[in-house]
Amino acid sequence: MQLSRNWLKEFVSVDADTRTFAEAMTLSGSKVEATEVLGHDIKNIVVGRIDSIVPHPDSDHMVICQMDVGQAELIQIVTGAPNVQVGDYVPTALDDSYLPGGVHITAGKLRGETSNGMLCSCKELGLTAEHDFPYTIEDGICILSADPDLADKLVCGTDIRTVMGLDDEVVEFEITPNRPDCLSVIGLAREAAVTFRKDLSLVTPEVEGCGGSVAEHLDIEIEDGELCPRYTARMVKNVKIAPSPLWMRKRLRASGVRPINNIVDITNYVMLEYGQPMHAFDFSCVEGGTIIVRNARDGETIETLDGTVRELTPSMLCICDENRPVCVAGVMGGANSEIVGDTAMVLFESANFNGPSVRRTAVALNMRTDASARYEKGLDPMNTMKAVERACQLVELLGCGEVIDGTMDVIAKDSWRTSLELQPARINNLLGTDVATADMIDILKPLGFTMDGETVTVPSWRSDVEHYSDLAEEVARFVGYNTIPATLMRGDTVQGGYTPVQLAENSLGNTCRALGYDEIITYSFISPSYYNKINLSADSALRQSITILNPLGEDTSIMRTTTLPSMLEILSRNFNYRNPNARLYELGRTYFAREDGLADEPKVLSLGAYGGMDFFTMKGAVDAVLADLRITTARYVAQKENPSYHPGRCADIFVGDVFVGTVGQIHPSVAANYDVDAELYCAELKFDVLYANQGAFPVYQPLPKFPAVTRDIAVLCDRTLPVGDLMDCIRDGSKGLLKNVALFDVYMGAGVAEDKKSVAFNLQLRSDDGNLTAAQADEDVKAILILLSERHGAVLR
Repeated sequence: MQLSRNWLKEFVSVDADTRTFAEAMTLSGSKVEATEVLGHDIKNIVVGRIDSIVPHPDSDHMVICQMDVGQAELIQIVTGAPNVQVGDYVPTALDDSYLPGGVHITAGKLRGETSNGMLCSCKELGLTAEHDFPYTIEDGICILSADPDLADKLVCGTDIRTVMGLDDEVVEFEITPNRPDCLSVIGLAREAAVTFRKDLSLVTPEVEGCGGSVAEHLDIEIEDGELCPRYTARMVKNVKIAPSPLWMRKRLRASGVRPINNIVDITNYVMLEYGQPMHAFDFSCVEGGTIIVRNARDGETIETLDGTVRELTPSMLCICDENRPVCVAGVMGGANSEIVGDTAMVLFESANFNGPSVRRTAVALNMRTDASARYEKGLDPMNTMKAVERACQLVELLGCGEVIDGTMDVIAKDSWRTSLELQPARINNLLGTDVATADMIDILKPLGFTMDGETVTVPSWRSDVEHYSDLAEEVARFVGYNTIPATLMRGDTVQGGYTPVQLAENSLGNTCRALGYDEIITYSFISPSYYNKINLSADSALRQSITILNPLGEDTSIMRTTTLPSMLEILSRNFNYRNPNARLYELGRTYFAREDGLADEPKVLSLGAYGGMDFFTMKGAVDAVLADLRITTARYVAQKENPSYHPGRCADIFVGDVFVGTVGQIHPSVAANYDVDAELYCAELKFDVLYANQGAFPVYQPLPKFPAVTRDIAVLCDRTLPVGDLMDCIRDGSKGLLKNVALFDVYMGAGVAEDKKSVAFNLQLRSDDGNLTAAQADEDVKAILILLSERHGAVLR
């Protein structure tokens, strides 16, 4: 919201300079984003009157002007503009002057004749003839005396910024979504009045009228009161379309709105002043004289004021006549009822629409406007009457039409106000203050809150105030946050802490960092092309993906179903930045579409690395992660079908029969897709599955009382048999004495058949009941060897 300080003075007198004003407003809760002094880069340009014009002796198109610029003597300026005449008042840049953009003007000679400056056009002053000074031309000198608002007010030598409305200061506010009332000059004036302890001056609009009755011309129907709680309208006849007066054009321009014509400018002016969007219809285009507020029908279209034909859906609220839509409610009017030069009768609409409905329509049509930005935040339904009255008052003030008596005000849903108990003690406990009740009341009353004993009635424009804590916020804002002492909250407090899931996540993060892995955080939305880069079929992957309705671009148009592309993007970036090695991890979400339109959002722990890395090093990191969750039953199964991984260096990980993830080297063709010519290793672990299968927390066990017996065995088995399967078999074959099994040798070579390998294990055996005898140990080993032979054909070497 851009606020003109000159406009603000109409409602509250604040003498503070702009910097002080901005700081105070920010501290009271109205955050200032930026400030600007209009015309700050215009210097030494004044009003000049052309005293005489003679042709340039050495030019066919130039003339020599003698200019009265308020100095003791006339100055000579040469110009090539054809639209100047003796007696014209024009912007005159003197010697050593500056135009917008840092253009420096100095005295010089043009074809031998002295020119002590330059006559300026609107464009050279950063303005346009079409919108800012419509009484002059675009490609010529700006003739100030052509504007009827300036004709009798021009004085030679006056700073041009004062004359053209460039002496204003603009303050840009960032208005939060819960405060739509501050998207108006009056709303910000109310805030400024309380901030600076000044009186707020508001005047109720008054309209004289010209007789007749609006009911003779217009009828209004509202089909859904939830979507349109209130619709207020007045009508103006004998309309005279013309440019708005200069004072209005100045205020609109300072607020970032282009002046168009008097009727359109009035609707924009009221929107900025009151925060209530308005629309003006050419009533001759409203067929049947009836306004019907309804949802669009299947197949209906409308050409909006921007010249685009838009398809409407039944979920979109429209303003219609008897046959067709003439406006998309709360968003933009239709070209079929646009105000044009021969418009004779105007219907002013001031309505209240359901905020979420307006937002959905604006997003669906990809059409955000100043009106929709206000409506979607939820506006005050009580404001529609004041706004339409102000619009009609301006019509009479500008003399651009005759206001027909009467107002059509259809209230389809009763509005209500919130009442709260003040509770000063509770507010002070919450804030840690000792503000007196009377001081609280003195703060709340100027903001529009009314008091009835201890009951506070919230003004209709403050729908964000619903709880005593909201009243506490109002008190805190204007007492001053920087004056409130730092204290602990009074009363009982509940001790917080991490949830079990958060504790597990933190523990895994600590483990990864201890292993030398750095945490990364990547975007959850990716490009559909990422699936092709990791050798997955994009068509099949996209069937599970969720498409973003309003993406930032093609590269961020879907929600990821795998974290692998995100990890590879970061590894590739590090590799191309010539980092010799990288160890990265991320605990992030993936997203899968469900039939009910919602999404499953499982978390995935991703590990990625290159440089000094091989499959077993990455597997060791995975083992450490599993150990952190006390998972002791994990097994690795060779995986050759995963297209993203090397077929000979990849394994799926299972806990029991439950799949929990994949670890391995990234397929060389995938690495090449990421411009990496090194070996990349990654692991993808389903955190939610790991957490559900974590082991019990350790319980203290005393040291063993009896010594262990060790046995070494070497078995011959098929070369392709995984060692993990042999170890699982050894554990299953033991009769309860085996405490630990460890691999210490794999041999393939002389003395062993080509399709076989020798695998050696160290077995640690111990009894908890007494000293273990050699016979008992041999019996346990024998049982193990029998099961190895039966299950895998492995025999003692």
